[in-house]
Amino acid sequence: MYGKGRAWLELDLNHLNHNVAQFQAILPPGCELMPAVKADAYGHGAGPVCRALQKTGVHNFCVASVEEGIKLRKEGIRGQILILGYTHPALFAAVQEYDLTQTVVDLEYAEVLNDFGGRRRCRMKAHVGVDTGMHRLGERSTDVEKILEMWSLSSLDIRGVFSHLCVSDGTTEEETAFTKEQIRKYDTLIRALHLAGISGFKTHLQGSYGILNYPELHYDYARPGIALYGVLSSSGDSVRCAADLKPVLSLKTRIECVHGLHTGEALGYGLTFTAKREMKTAVISVGYADGIPRCLSNRGYALVRGKKAPIIGRICMDQMFLDVTEIPEAVPGDEVVLIGSSGAEKLSAARVAAWSDTITNELLSRLGARLQRLPAEAADPEEMVHDMTR
Repeated sequence: MYGKGRAWLELDLNHLNHNVAQFQAILPPGCELMPAVKADAYGHGAGPVCRALQKTGVHNFCVASVEEGIKLRKEGIRGQILILGYTHPALFAAVQEYDLTQTVVDLEYAEVLNDFGGRRRCRMKAHVGVDTGMHRLGERSTDVEKILEMWSLSSLDIRGVFSHLCVSDGTTEEETAFTKEQIRKYDTLIRALHLAGISGFKTHLQGSYGILNYPELHYDYARPGIALYGVLSSSGDSVRCAADLKPVLSLKTRIECVHGLHTGEALGYGLTFTAKREMKTAVISVGYADGIPRCLSNRGYALVRGKKAPIIGRICMDQMFLDVTEIPEAVPGDEVVLIGSSGAEKLSAARVAAWSDTITNELLSRLGARLQRLPAEAADPEEMVHDMTR
């Protein structure tokens, strides 16, 4: 059950370091990376990823929840950890205890957070989220008076103001115009705050596509997410910056057993695949409980001994079937690649996501629940951990 026995994720932290350098080269001088490591670093493992990032000089991180922030602190991660989402007031004590920074989602929430700080006789670290068009979190950027009022709350230590670009991955005229309008609204608000005498806060607006498509923007932080891990959300995405990004994660498993399937025989739950010829099939030890999308049943392929092996039958909870008829040398114990490289063949996360009718962000975020994370051959084993309690 340990090591590369059943199914596992391989992380190449050298590729992560390479991607950090790529983003640092794209961004203007003085702009620091504030990587999004939410959803367990998009399935890669937030602890090992953040430890590797700290060694490159990155000391600001974004998470989705207080629980994610606490986990990072317990794993020894220092620096600023910004909670991008809502935290229930019952958990404000944990925000303070673990030295986390809370996003202010609107003025009413700011007042609740301020009241807590007043009762505790402390100042709660916060970034103000503003709405420039996505209509998710934050006061509207045009409601300057409401936003200014937050600085009158004496128990808030406001350290940043940010927004989010919602179509910066798009290249149509309409998407570009909308993004530029979001940028204009954000910049207008920042100028208004400065004119009102407010200063000393950090600015950040760009995620992965905001960096790759609008690299000329100059803010204090940039928040790369999916692209930091070496992939774009979809295989058809195009970006202005030709960054040389390298995928950090590979997904691998083993052949459990090999069987013959006679013409006319069906296999798997629901008997959804029927052999049209004499076939050789392999059962592999990974399934939907490991994060494999069940909609990949009878779709796509894996790699075995550097060759393509079509996925057949319905994907099970922790097993699935491959057609290895054209790979007669395949035997139990062989390594199977579902994301990554085998011989001269490569299978990208973007391609698997396309077969699954989703994006790489969702696909990769689902993979870390049960699978061990192990070092790729080129990575430094001391930087990797596999948590057998998961």
